Parts: sequence; structure tokens; C-alpha cells
Amino acid sequence: MMEPALPSGFDAFWQETVSEALKIPLNFHLDSGDAFDLEGFRVSTYTFFGVGGQQKFGWKAVPEESGPHPAFLWVPPYGRESLLPNAYGTRKGFVSASLNFFGHEAFHQEKYKPERGYFSEGVLSEKTWVMRGIFQDAVVALRILREQPEVNSEQIGVMGMSQGGGISIWLGAWVSFVKAVCADMPFLGGMSQVLGQHVYRYPLKELMDTSANIEGGLERIKKTISFFDTLNQATRCKVPTHLSLGEKDPAVKPLSVEAIFAALPGEKVLERYATGHDWFPDMIGNNRTWLLDNLTIA
Repeated sequence: MMEPALPSGFDAFWQETVSEALKIPLNFHLDSGDAFDLEGFRVSTYTFFGVGGQQKFGWKAVPEESGPHPAFLWVPPYGRESLLPNAYGTRKGFVSASLNFFGHEAFHQEKYKPERGYFSEGVLSEKTWVMRGIFQDAVVALRILREQPEVNSEQIGVMGMSQGGGISIWLGAWVSFVKAVCADMPFLGGMSQVLGQHVYRYPLKELMDTSANIEGGLERIKKTISFFDTLNQATRCKVPTHLSLGEKDPAVKPLSVEAIFAALPGEKVLERYATGHDWFPDMIGNNRTWLLDNLTIA
């Protein structure tokens, strides 16, 4: 069984990381037009400035009914493309928003290629790894979502699959106004053990390719990732959390998700889907129900 193994300075690192993100000025612009044809929603795009003043793009989907509504940020899976405001990225009765982490347009589509991967960017230190900036930009996007007039600021959740599922747990752990999490097949769980085995699938193999060219590279990479490991993050995520695993998933194996689930200290549920590492239709209704149940103000 995989067990959490938090590195020295874990809490201090994340307190500093989220503090920086909360201090980034909210500099954003919303477009008024209907940017995407989706029945039951008005979809607009927005631009904002994230970590280091870099311009980023995203979209917001608002129900046609008057609000304020509960809301969630949809965190994209691994890759440079944008998640579209489709049935998985929206839910009836919710405002939802997403963003592109790499400065591409709100609806940018791009199939994954190893040469376009980013796992190894800055990976020799937890302070420089690309995932730290990605997390901070997600925090900024959450803050923007919370400011929207159609949103009930006390009913904010996060949702995502794979990379997005893992980061959703990180956000639930460190952002105080996040009240509930839905994390489908969350990535980066038990990485010390996973990277000690034969890794043959991309994008995780990007890390192994990099480590092969650096003296002591694998141990340095494992130390960095220990600060981000979703199994370690789960120990700090106390909000209600809905997890799912794919029983045939070769990328985020059931053992990893089960360990993350065991490490969560709060209210939680684990859904098992008879699928691989992919979307599954039941996610739409199951995740909506979880957010409705756990974002309701007593």
C-alpha cells in the first residue's frame, strides 16, 4: 500500500506558494459576447494576468436562469490545449470556468506530443517546477470566478480529471474558500514508488527521459515531486472530496487513487468506473450531485 511521505518544509512551502498566488493583482477582462454555442448557458471568454504578469485566456459558462449560482473551476488535464465548455466542463445550475495554462486561446485544441510536454520544466527544484506556477494560475482563476456577479462566493468548488483532478485536490488543500472537490482519476499519486518502477508511458516518461541525462537526476526529481505528490497533498485536503478511478486505467492506476482516497481526512467517496484513463458519462451526474450536496449552505 502506498503511504504519504511528506518532505521537510512541506507545509511552509505550500503556505508561501498559495500566499503569493493570493497576492497577485486581479487584472482581468471579460468579453460580453456569446463565444460558444452551448444550450442552457451563456459562454464568454476572459483574459487575465497570472504568475509573472503573463497573459492567460479562459472561458466562463453561466446558466440562463438568474443567479447567484454555485460555481466550480474546471482544471484542465495534462497538455497545452484548453478544455471546452461541453457536458464535462459545465453542469446544470452551476457557473463554471476554465483556463489555458500556456497562454493559448480559451478554446485552443492540440493533441499531446512528447516534444510539447512540460513535465520537466524546472523540475530540479520545487520552487522552479512548472507545476508550481500552474497551481498559482489556477488560484488566480479561482479568485476571478469568485468575483463574478452570477456566482455565490460562498459556494465554490473545483473539478478536474487526471492533472486537473490532482490539482483540484491541491486547491482543496490550500485555498480556504474552496468548499468541495471532484477529482476524477487524479494524477501524481505515490510518485516515489511509481518512479522507482519501469515507466514507459508518456507524459510521465518525460521525467525519466530528463533524469537519464542528469547526474543523480532521478533522486532530485523525486524530491521535487514529493512536494506536489497528490498522495501527500491529500493529507491536507479536509473539504468534501469525490474521487474516481478507472478499473482499467494504465496511466493513473487504481492503487494510486485508492491510496489518495485513504489519505483524505474529511468527508469522501470513491467511485469506480469500468474504463481506462478517459472520460466516462456517469462523471457528469455523479460530480454534479456531489457539488450540489456539499456546496449547499445550511
